[in-house]
Amino acid sequence: QVQLVESGGGLVQAGGSLRLSCAASERTFRYYKMGWFRQAPGKEREFVAAIKWSDASTEYGDSVKGRFTVSRDNAKNTVDLQMNSLKPEDTAVYYCAAAPYSIYQTWGQGTQVTVSS
Repeated sequence: QVQLVESGGGLVQAGGSLRLSCAASERTFRYYKMGWFRQAPGKEREFVAAIKWSDASTEYGDSVKGRFTVSRDNAKNTVDLQMNSLKPEDTAVYYCAAAPYSIYQTWGQGTQVTVSS
């Protein structure tokens, strides 16, 4: 079973940028898709972005369209999330997930992103 580890979280000011990375213990090309989710205290988990491994097609949540970009690196077995124009409402724990059968079954521990006003 694949294991996922997120990194790159931290504290930034509004309008700044961060780049998150999800490292996989196995080659990620054999999985149907990889996704990013986030959850703020007291709020429901929210879909952020996903990338289909076969053709690198992407999907984004409405709240991050135009600001976030998800990408993959076959050589490093990583999936990255570039976050630009960050807002205080982006503050949350960000999770990486893998979907072998188009259903997310494996999750990372999460990385904290805090955006100050």
